[in-house]
Amino acid sequence: MKAVIYRQPLPADDPRSLVDAELPEPLPGPRDLLVKVDAVSVNPIDTKRRRNADPKGVDTVLGWDVAGTVVAVGAEVTRFKAGDAVWYAGELERPGGNSERHAVDERLVGRKPSTLTMAEAAALPLTAITAWELMFERMGIPHGTQGRPATLLVVGAAGGVGSIAVQLARRLTGLTVIGTASRPETRAWVEAMGAHHVVDHAKPLVEQVKAVAPAGVDYVLSLTHTTEHFAALVELLKPFGKIGLIDDPAEAPDIRLLKRKSLSLHWELMYTRSLFHTDDMGEQGRILDEVANLVDAGAIRTTMRENLGIVDAANLRRAHQLLESGRTIGKVVLEGFA
Repeated sequence: MKAVIYRQPLPADDPRSLVDAELPEPLPGPRDLLVKVDAVSVNPIDTKRRRNADPKGVDTVLGWDVAGTVVAVGAEVTRFKAGDAVWYAGELERPGGNSERHAVDERLVGRKPSTLTMAEAAALPLTAITAWELMFERMGIPHGTQGRPATLLVVGAAGGVGSIAVQLARRLTGLTVIGTASRPETRAWVEAMGAHHVVDHAKPLVEQVKAVAPAGVDYVLSLTHTTEHFAALVELLKPFGKIGLIDDPAEAPDIRLLKRKSLSLHWELMYTRSLFHTDDMGEQGRILDEVANLVDAGAIRTTMRENLGIVDAANLRRAHQLLESGRTIGKVVLEGFA
């Protein structure tokens, strides 16, 4: 089967960083689906692995967002059958989805929304699971519009996770949503995702946020540049507020700043369940099914922004370079194989 591999950590503009290859088709295990990969999207985890994880010459496939069609199932599979359209983010300890066929544990898989194309669907799984787990599981943000008014600040709201987090918060909670964006085009995108207010994270945050939320905010999703913004976020949070992180700060934030207000910090990695094979691994399939229902009901839209064409090494290198520029909006996807 056709696949795109890497063998050593290299810059994305090096032709050897991602290479076209032919690999054996994977054999599904008892709980696996064998999926024909129709579309993929690219996430920061792909670029981090390509830059930093040395496979020591072993042909290694990246890619952790897939929309595709089931072609075969393992002996113990109960939720899916051949011909089903599915979407998922997979798991880090197995080969990624940048290949014509891909094996994945059925517990991590959801039904693809019927109202989205494969490319549109591929933009959502990893970021939707990340945003959902962070907001509703880690931080305990309540569903529904009942209860006391509260405010959520999303730092980096035009990115992949930010784009879906704003939508989920706006559609499923009663929160007032403030997103950050630093350019006219990203500001417009965040507004289109549903944010009530947009502020510029390239400028001091406290004064801007206090202008629309004078009492401060109850929750913060710090999705990027956490170290840079941490002191301001602590200042903006109300007592007993919660801050959620997904990035990898070069310098650890000073958590002592949280004590005076009794603030709590929550870190999210959507691969924790699959890395440790937790008893509730199947929650990720359930989350994807619920997000699919929201999409098909018209409550959530795809965050696909650019479709770079077929899945091959040249297009994936372009996608990696776009992500590493820090200027992408929403998600970058690729579709089909030559």
